[in-house]
Amino acid sequence: MKIEHYYAVIMAGGGGTRLWPLSRHDSPKQTLPIFEGKSLFQLAVERLQGYLPVNQIYVVTSADLMEQLHAQVPELLTSNFLIEPQPRGTAAVVALAAATILERDPNGVLAVLTADHLMPDKAEFQACLQAAAELAEQGYIVTMGIKPASPATGYGYIERGAELGVYSGRVGYEVLKFIEKPHQSKANELIKQERYSWNSGMFICQAQVVLGEFERYMPELYTVIQSLQPFLASDHLAAPFAVKWLKIQPETIDYGIMEKTSLAAVLPLSTLEWIDVGSWDSFFEVFKPDENGNIILGVKYEGIDTADSLILSTDTERPVVTMGMKNMIVIQAPDVLMICPRGESQRVKELVNYLKASDYTLIL
Repeated sequence: MKIEHYYAVIMAGGGGTRLWPLSRHDSPKQTLPIFEGKSLFQLAVERLQGYLPVNQIYVVTSADLMEQLHAQVPELLTSNFLIEPQPRGTAAVVALAAATILERDPNGVLAVLTADHLMPDKAEFQACLQAAAELAEQGYIVTMGIKPASPATGYGYIERGAELGVYSGRVGYEVLKFIEKPHQSKANELIKQERYSWNSGMFICQAQVVLGEFERYMPELYTVIQSLQPFLASDHLAAPFAVKWLKIQPETIDYGIMEKTSLAAVLPLSTLEWIDVGSWDSFFEVFKPDENGNIILGVKYEGIDTADSLILSTDTERPVVTMGMKNMIVIQAPDVLMICPRGESQRVKELVNYLKASDYTLIL
């Protein structure tokens, strides 16, 4: 695999409402500098440093986030920001990125990556990227599979079949089946069987191969992307681009391509530490708690008989004081305070929808 033909595509759009009240429409979770002063987006770019040149890193995002993201990583080329006039799902993101890279490099291989995961071991992540690229060069569309740590119902699962070979010391397999987020009893069954992985949402493939699958399985999207050829990597805010883009029917890459293609492969990453920062509960996996099991971030805090709780604030001057509190999450933003029990933070999206319906739009 020649590195000059390898390109990263970081998906950095979306609102990330599950980390409300800090994550908002104009400052979504991937932009929040709450990981030792860095954002998830900055960490996503840092994971690629020393492996890919900066001019081979693309970012797909919205127009209102581009300036903010570029300010966080100014070395990124503004021409490598691919702007979505409106979100149309991950299938459109992958198709747009693949067409852009194919225009630049007929031998291009793209790694579609996320901006809301933590993978602390940079060297291991890069080794996994290398292995996935080698498998993708065989004509497969590769998804990175994560070793399940629990019978989680919030992730899709991948069932692997026959072995395809060894790539940089890692074994690749054909995909037998994708299983959407299962109910609890099904997840309890899957976790007992080694042939299942969590679907990480990261894909590696040759640009020309995946575009061929779009032409086969999503011809309407393929036609729109082809019609956007004159605008690729240029003015995505031009009216003709936006008009054509809005004709795309929203769909995920999983439903649109991966569940239909015969080219799906999985690379199980059993040694990669992977944390989906999808809720406040996930912070208990990210940060080391104190002697009482508490995680205290960015806040002047005092407490009595408080244990196993997350307390986070954007105001370092306003004290937070607790007493007799266990297994709770306390998030203090400038304009709102949210409190919920541990284990319930996955429902924050439900709370945001409730507030929206109740016209509390100023705090969303």
